Amino acid sequence: MPENLSQAERESMEFDLVIVGGGPAGLAAAIRAKQRAAERGQEVSVCVLEKAGEVGAHILSGAVMDPIALNELMPDWKAQGAPLHTPVTEDQFMFLSETGARSVPHWMLPGCFKNEGNYVVSLSDVVKWLGAQAEALGVEIYPGFAAAEVLFDASGERVVGVATGDMGLDRSGNPGPHYQRGMALLGRTTLFAEGARGHLGKQLIAKYGLDRNADPQSYGIGLKELWEVPAEKSKPGRVVHTAGWPLSSDTYGGSFLYHLQGNRVAVGFVVGLNYKNPWLSPFEEFQRYKTHPAIRAELEGGRRIGYGARAITAGGLNSLPELTFPGGALIGCDAGFLNASRIKGSHAAIKSGMLAADAAVDALAEGSEQIDLQAYPEAFKNSWLHDELHRARNFKPAMAKGLWVGTALVGIDQVLFQGKAPFTLHTQKPDHAYLEPAAQHSPIVYPKPDGKLTFDRLSSVFLSGTNHEEDQPCHLTLRDEARPVAINLATYAGPEARYCPAGVYEYLDGAGNPVSSPAEGASLRINGQNCVHCKTCDIKDPTQNIVWVTPQGGEGPVYTGM
Repeated sequence: MPENLSQAERESMEFDLVIVGGGPAGLAAAIRAKQRAAERGQEVSVCVLEKAGEVGAHILSGAVMDPIALNELMPDWKAQGAPLHTPVTEDQFMFLSETGARSVPHWMLPGCFKNEGNYVVSLSDVVKWLGAQAEALGVEIYPGFAAAEVLFDASGERVVGVATGDMGLDRSGNPGPHYQRGMALLGRTTLFAEGARGHLGKQLIAKYGLDRNADPQSYGIGLKELWEVPAEKSKPGRVVHTAGWPLSSDTYGGSFLYHLQGNRVAVGFVVGLNYKNPWLSPFEEFQRYKTHPAIRAELEGGRRIGYGARAITAGGLNSLPELTFPGGALIGCDAGFLNASRIKGSHAAIKSGMLAADAAVDALAEGSEQIDLQAYPEAFKNSWLHDELHRARNFKPAMAKGLWVGTALVGIDQVLFQGKAPFTLHTQKPDHAYLEPAAQHSPIVYPKPDGKLTFDRLSSVFLSGTNHEEDQPCHLTLRDEARPVAINLATYAGPEARYCPAGVYEYLDGAGNPVSSPAEGASLRINGQNCVHCKTCDIKDPTQNIVWVTPQGGEGPVYTGM
């Protein structure tokens, strides 16, 4: 940003509690803070900033939801009309070969794969409902305002709030005709609930060294489609998970297929971002998975009505950073509370938000202008959430050893020891460090999409409703503009073009033709308007040269029913 803009005065608003992110964690924290304040006869002002144009529009998840935390937050959620309409009626887990499928008997499944008492939901719908509950309690929610900068006190050590991004900048970062300076939202404490690989949360973890005693965080990319299927194929409450084909046995990943009400089926695929082969494309693996006879049978005759992609945190308890810092805390997937063994994070996000809100309201009641939230990590250690994540702590490190060895280790850990094994497995390095040079692997030839069951990226992005104004600074930034061609293309065959699920990255030669090796005039084209905000590039780029920053507020995907 030009120097004269970075020093221009911002308007400001002050709150007791500022929350960055209107997802399950942020809204649960807002609701809990208002509930606790009302119980004590205390006035607590709460603000939630949400980068999507409306609450829920950037929310993407499978999702099978455990209502344990919602029961605590709002025991009367059924009477209040929460959109948990489809209880799980059937659980199935299959190991896939190219043409075959072998189901695991229900009695052999570890507890983490059993879903009795849970609900198949659209998490975006659940979050919209949570937003309405928060507003009814007096929470101020500002959708369409992306928190772009952490604000510190004069010492530079204490967080005092956040600033929203400037609006109306042109591609060069200069003010256009509709320029508006961002606003400062100042809080006595600030909670960061941006989701996996949060733009500001990542900066705070680095600044305060919050991960110094944790394993490197581990991620997966989750891709999802929403289908409308013929009525005779609809089985509301049916839950299917698979492992195996089309991924090789040394690549972590699997699928989900969930039947909702209204003849809808959510189908998705998760690939661990610690994969080694730079020729692998998670998007194409997802499309190929749908051609398996067991999956094709669930979808044929239907039509695809939604698409999206999102990185998920998978490191669990071992990778949790310290949760607090001067002036604030991390909650939800900004910290990494998702339980990868259960493929569930919404209940953990809600619980973490509640615990942080409890600590905040208690601290605010003491009357100090500057409050800290040390009671939050202590409460977490004494909660059912800590117990759940402790029992699941070995899952992702075990599965990183390959499908068959990992499955055996998980069976020993979860079935024999019930998650209380006398050992803890650890992740040794971040996901980007696992990628190997392209010369060490054979290219993968993926089938062309048929437009009925399998699709290309651009038609998929269209279904996500993604939109970005083109005349603005690109939110996909490069630390070094020479590095993509000199290293990523030369050594890794340009993996950005494959790991991005939205067609954002293209390597082109001087004539504009796609290339996967150095060629005359080769360059990296960034089609930022396609970005679905999954953050995969920020995670998997082998030299950590790509940095995802917030675009203008209100832009990105518009997920409905996802």
